[in-house]
Amino acid sequence: MQVALGSASQQLAASRPAQAARLGCLPRIAGQRIAAARQASRSAACAAPRRAARVAAAAAAKNGSAAAPTGSGEYDYDLLIIGCGVGGHGAALHAVECGLKVAIVEGHDIGGTCVNRGCVPSKALLAASNEVRKLRNEHHQKTLGIQLDAASVSFDRQAIADHAINLANTVQGNLQRSLESLGVTILKGQAKLTGAHTISYGLPGRVDVGGTATARDIIIATGSVPFVPGGIEVDGKTVFTSDHALKMEWLPNWIAIIGSGYIGLEFSDVYTALGSEVTFVEAMPNIMPGFDKEIAKLAQRLLIQGRPIDYHTNVIASKVTPGVPGVKPVRIELTDFTTKEVVDELEVDACLVATGRAPYTNGLNLGSMGVSTDRRGFVPVNDKMEVLDSSGKVVPHLYCIGDANGKYMLAHAASAQGISVVECISGRERKVNHLAVPAACFTHPEVSFVGLTEDAAREKAEKEGWAAKLGVAKTYYKANSKSLAELESDGMAKLMYRKDTGEILGVHMIGLHSADNIHEFSNAMNMGLTLRDLKFNVHAHPTVAEVNEELIRHAQLENTAAVKPAAAGSKQPVAA
Repeated sequence: MQVALGSASQQLAASRPAQAARLGCLPRIAGQRIAAARQASRSAACAAPRRAARVAAAAAAKNGSAAAPTGSGEYDYDLLIIGCGVGGHGAALHAVECGLKVAIVEGHDIGGTCVNRGCVPSKALLAASNEVRKLRNEHHQKTLGIQLDAASVSFDRQAIADHAINLANTVQGNLQRSLESLGVTILKGQAKLTGAHTISYGLPGRVDVGGTATARDIIIATGSVPFVPGGIEVDGKTVFTSDHALKMEWLPNWIAIIGSGYIGLEFSDVYTALGSEVTFVEAMPNIMPGFDKEIAKLAQRLLIQGRPIDYHTNVIASKVTPGVPGVKPVRIELTDFTTKEVVDELEVDACLVATGRAPYTNGLNLGSMGVSTDRRGFVPVNDKMEVLDSSGKVVPHLYCIGDANGKYMLAHAASAQGISVVECISGRERKVNHLAVPAACFTHPEVSFVGLTEDAAREKAEKEGWAAKLGVAKTYYKANSKSLAELESDGMAKLMYRKDTGEILGVHMIGLHSADNIHEFSNAMNMGLTLRDLKFNVHAHPTVAEVNEELIRHAQLENTAAVKPAAAGSKQPVAA
């Protein structure tokens, strides 16, 4: 996943130099032209990075020990980050670019959940399993003119699992090298706060690893772990979480998946493609409860009907007892969500618990700073990611980003928050617009969205008194040439917007490459652009991106006949 904040900043730097100048330093992922514009517009704080400090820290980055302070600074580091997941890594890179001396503490694997046990290895499993699904679809292959005996298509389960593991290791190594090359000190161990600007760190049973470090500012970026409800016994073999499932140690003939959110849906895509039967257990009245209802209805047809999947809704798995592969089944007791009465019992080969994630905040010693987590364990923060104490006051120089604060539990949201924190401590206040952060489910076809669902948009419009101004536009992939060429034309996109202002309220998609398509809208929302701005975007033909063009064209804006002054070099006025 990419960082919406960074993408928006890049476009601003290229097209709006005056606004870009106010952003200060921008993410490192820009191209040469954008980098030139960025360099010209940097503030004085970023114009003179502390290269000596970074070079001095490079050696320490390799051996996991704290470097001796350089210069006459009051602290060992300008910024210390607890946790090196996607959020911590993004914050570290941006901080170095802003001239800060940075250390990052990690007690497990560089890259955190996303790289090692989440979104990265799961995409490897999805890629491999989808190839199997396509090759076994004889009608699909024949229509493309390919003669193939679908029944003869086989796969190597361990090789697929190895592909996921190798990908995670590759990305993890890339992240570590990127930090070391920039002089970021990597401290190995689990950290806890011991003072206003101080942490201690170490590993259990390892006297050779650990120490203390001080920093002017500290960011908590400790991420999350799978949430397992009470009554569910996880053995890691027949009853497991996504952490275990990614290893794909075996393929059950029949697996129950508790929860039908994006984690459950992605794994159902993998398992059914490789020959397993799936049963969803969902507490809400409908499966895919977090999706726009119309998109969820189509997703049910495309992702569930026609596949070996059934489901139980409005029930909870009140008790799950592990089994023994090939010997004893997993037993799942189903309880009605409303009446709390036991209504059924399932016996399956395996059970994946995909009931969400819980913040990993234990052991941080937050109490020493007067901070109490909420009942779910999240660290309280304001919109600048500053940590709040038990009375609601800001704890100076202490921040929390990513899953640990519960604002938006996505890797790229964590990175965006980390970048915004670095901007704030560098003297340029910047807040993340979480409504403009995109999300995606990498099933086949993909599901993606940004902003409000149709129901949420209608509720907002009615509450604020502009219900008549709410517009809903839709388009379908069946009209897209590229989708038709690939025989992947099932899908739709819908847009919620204000007819009077052109404000984009939300976009939801299901279809080929929708996880990529959504960024045109998320970046527009992040930059405050309207549909009137997007109507003049040009999309290459034939591409799936033209779905966006059609969607924008279907929006019925008021006053679209208004005329603007002629553009420079043009003889004719242009329509607004």
